[in-house]
Amino acid sequence: MIKRYSDHAANERTFLAWVRTAIAVMGFGFIIERFDIFLSTLAGAQGRTLHGQKFANEAGLAFIFIGAAMIAIAAWRFFKIAKRIDSETDEPASSSLFDLALAGLLVLLGLSMFVYLGRAVLPTL
Repeated sequence: MIKRYSDHAANERTFLAWVRTAIAVMGFGFIIERFDIFLSTLAGAQGRTLHGQKFANEAGLAFIFIGAAMIAIAAWRFFKIAKRIDSETDEPASSSLFDLALAGLLVLLGLSMFVYLGRAVLPTL
């Protein structure tokens, strides 16, 4: 039996949860990137022009980049925690400051997409 198996299994489950979340963030970025095509077609059919397409492209690419960075950071954390689990010394738990910063960045990107879509779909408001 592997020493401290349950701790290693929990570490692996956490890593896989980060990877699933990162894949979802990257997929959302791809959808944002491609949603512009739908909005421009919709605006053209109604005889309107669509503003801010460059912003949507940049926001989509930002989500894709954040997702890729999440996978890299999750892998780094996985190996770091695996090493700490195998260590015989007791170490204090690490802070979740990075997790909160990443969540805040995602909230800001989400709010900016809300404002963009609100202006693109409902320009009169």
